[in-house]
Amino acid sequence: MQLVNIPEERVGVLVGEKGKDKRKLEKLCRCKLKVSEEGEVEVKAKDPLDEWRAKDVVLAIGRGFAPERALKLTDEDYYLKIMDLRILFDSDNELARVKGRVIGEQGRTRLIIEQCSDADVCVYGHTVAIIGLVDEVALAEQAIGMLIEGAMHSTVYKFLERGRRRLNDERRKLWVEHPERKEGA
Repeated sequence: MQLVNIPEERVGVLVGEKGKDKRKLEKLCRCKLKVSEEGEVEVKAKDPLDEWRAKDVVLAIGRGFAPERALKLTDEDYYLKIMDLRILFDSDNELARVKGRVIGEQGRTRLIIEQCSDADVCVYGHTVAIIGLVDEVALAEQAIGMLIEGAMHSTVYKFLERGRRRLNDERRKLWVEHPERKEGA
């Protein structure tokens, strides 16, 4: 059994309208969820791997992702990375400034990070969370790290463009060497 705490305001998102999202997660991960109104979620499954995946989906929803995006984590190739900004910054002003840098004006920077890395990025509370394949998460995490350290946005965008080209080249090479994988990528 896994115990996960999510913010109270995210409980409704986890459960979904008439329990639809909770049931979908339980079916996909062959698990049972017990959700309290305070945000304590108990995850039980026979298979520890199913339990682990369900826990990650619950965590992702708790960190601001929509259930549709969080459910990508039921695929064994997808990973969740949560960056806790409180570790780096003490004051609420610093936290707000850094979150603003990652989000960008009208969400532009976050969108560029998502488009270039193919990862999903969510800034919520004191965290920045990323969902994607290993190389996608790594690229997004590095770009976010650069922004946190104060790099100019234009520098980060150029880094992301180079990273995007590298990801595409690696995927093309994989498709040539293993054409049977092309459908899954």
